[in-house]
Amino acid sequence: MGFKETFFSAFCYLLLFSVSCKCLAAELDMVQTAGLEVDASWNLSRKIPDTLFGLFFEEINHAGAGGIWAELVSNRGFEAGGPHTPSNIDPWSIIGDESSIYVTTDCSSCFSQNIVALRMEILCDNCPASGVGIYNPGFWGMNIEEGKAYNLVMYIRSLESVELTASLTCSDGLQNLASVSVQGIDLSNWTKIELQLLPEGTCRTSRLELTSMRKGIIWFDQVSLMPSDTYKGHGFRKELLYMLLELRPQFLRFPGISHHDEVDTTIIEPFVKDVLDSLEFARGSAESTWGSVRAAMGHPERFPLKYVAIGNEDCEKEFYRGNYLKFYDAIHKAYPDIQMISNCDGSSRPLAHPADLYDFHVYTSAANLFIMKNKFDRTSRIGPKVFVSEYAVNEQRDAGKGSLLASLAEAAFLTGLEKNSDVVQMASYAPLFVNDNDRTWNPDAIVFNSWQQYGTPSYWMQTYFRESSGSIVNFGPNAVNFTISSRGLQAGVNTAKSTVTVLTSGNLLDENSFSEPNKVVPVKSELPDASEEMEAVLAPYSFTSFDLALDQYSKL
Repeated sequence: MGFKETFFSAFCYLLLFSVSCKCLAAELDMVQTAGLEVDASWNLSRKIPDTLFGLFFEEINHAGAGGIWAELVSNRGFEAGGPHTPSNIDPWSIIGDESSIYVTTDCSSCFSQNIVALRMEILCDNCPASGVGIYNPGFWGMNIEEGKAYNLVMYIRSLESVELTASLTCSDGLQNLASVSVQGIDLSNWTKIELQLLPEGTCRTSRLELTSMRKGIIWFDQVSLMPSDTYKGHGFRKELLYMLLELRPQFLRFPGISHHDEVDTTIIEPFVKDVLDSLEFARGSAESTWGSVRAAMGHPERFPLKYVAIGNEDCEKEFYRGNYLKFYDAIHKAYPDIQMISNCDGSSRPLAHPADLYDFHVYTSAANLFIMKNKFDRTSRIGPKVFVSEYAVNEQRDAGKGSLLASLAEAAFLTGLEKNSDVVQMASYAPLFVNDNDRTWNPDAIVFNSWQQYGTPSYWMQTYFRESSGSIVNFGPNAVNFTISSRGLQAGVNTAKSTVTVLTSGNLLDENSFSEPNKVVPVKSELPDASEEMEAVLAPYSFTSFDLALDQYSKL
C-alpha cells in the first residue's frame, strides 16, 4: 500500500522519545546547540493508543448552562430556588411596580418532576401602554443578532382571556428588537406555545420580556428561547462546538452521578442500583427498562460508554475502598466489557484492588509540571494503565488567565505522556470552558461570553497533539540551534510541502483575550531546508513541530 505526501511527523512521534533520541546541549553565550537523531524504521515503531488525547467536560464556570448549551433563558423552569414555594426566581424580574403586578411561585406546574411554576397577576385596570410583566436577561445578557431567528417555547395557563406580548429588547428595555403576540387561545389548561422572533437589530445584552395590559392571572413554566442556527440543530453553540472539533478528541469524559465515598457501606446498595440504571440508560437496548427511556428521548442507538470511574479524588476517604469493590463487582457483572477506573494512584506502588486504569490528577506550577514530564518513566508496565484525566498549570503567578508559560509546561508534560504511552492510555486538560462572567476556576482552555470566544495558549497547545505528532519544547530563555538527523525514512523528503509550526510570544506571561484573541497562537510556515539532515532554530520559550512531507511512502 502506498500514498503520496505523507508527513514524517507521524513517524517522529512514534520514535522521538522511545528509540533513538540523543540530545547534546551546550551553552555558547546566549545561544545553545542541540542535536536530535531519529530512526523512523518501521520495525522500531510503537503504536500510540487511539485514546490518548481527549476532552473533559464539567459543568463549572457556566460551561454548560450559559455556555455550550445555546439556551438563552436563565432559570427557565423557575426551579433555581428549589422545590419550596414561594421561591427566589432570579434572574427574572418584574416590569412595572408593585401596584400593577404581583409575581410569585407555586406548585401548579403540569410537570410532575419539576412542579414549580411562576404565577403572574396583573393588578392594573389601566396598565401602561407598554404593558407590565416579567423579563429575563439570560446569562449576563442575551446575544440577539439581526438576521437570525429565535424560537420561543413556553407553557402557559390562564382562566381568563389572555393578551400577551413576547419581546426581545436591549437590556434597558428601550430598544425593541422583535415582538410577537399571543391572544385568542384557550389556555384554561396548560398549553405549549411556540413562537418565532425575528429581530430587526443587534444587541449583545438583550433580554426577553413577557408583558400584558389585561388584568388577570397567567401561569408560566419552562420558558425557552433558542437561536435557530445551533450546531446541527442539536442545541449547542456552533462556534464553541467547532473549537472542540478542532482538537479532534479521541474520548469525552463526563463527571459521574455523585460521590459516595463518605457513605457507610451498609447503605450503599441503592446507589449501586442508581449507577446500574444509569448504565442501562446509556448502554441498554431500546427494549430495556431504561434504554427505552433513552429511545423515547430520540436516541435509540446505544451510547459508546466504555469506561466508568468509581469516585473522584476519593482514594483517601474512609469508606472509599469498601464502596469501590461493591460498585466494581456490580458493574463488572452487568457489563464485563466496561473498563473500571480507580481513584487510587498506582504510579509508585501496586493497587490493592482490581482496576483497569487509575485516575491521576495534577494541578501545579509550571516548573513542577515541566519536571513531571518524567513522572511515569519508572511506573510498572504490569497492571492497571494510567488515565491523566485532569492536568493544568494553575498557580496564579504562572498561569494568569491562561499564559504562554503554562502552555509550554503542559506541552512538555504531554510529550512525557507520549513517551510513556505504553502505560498512559488517556489524558485530558481541565477545565475545558469558562464563561468570562463566572471564573469559578482559573485558568481554562476556552474563554467565552454571550457572543465572543477565544482559545488560551493551553488550548492551542493541545492542537499540536490532535494528530499525535512529535513536537519539541524549549522551556528556556535562550534560542537553540537545532540539528535533526533522520534515518529509516521510506522515501525522500518533499521540501516544498514540509512545514514548521511554532507557538511562542514576546513575553512568557502573554495571554489571549477578547481584544487580542490571536496574540499567542501557533504560526505555521514553510520549511525550505527540510531534509533528512537539517538545521533549525528553536525560539526561546517555544513549542515547535516539524512536519516533513514524504514524496511517497510504502510500508515494508
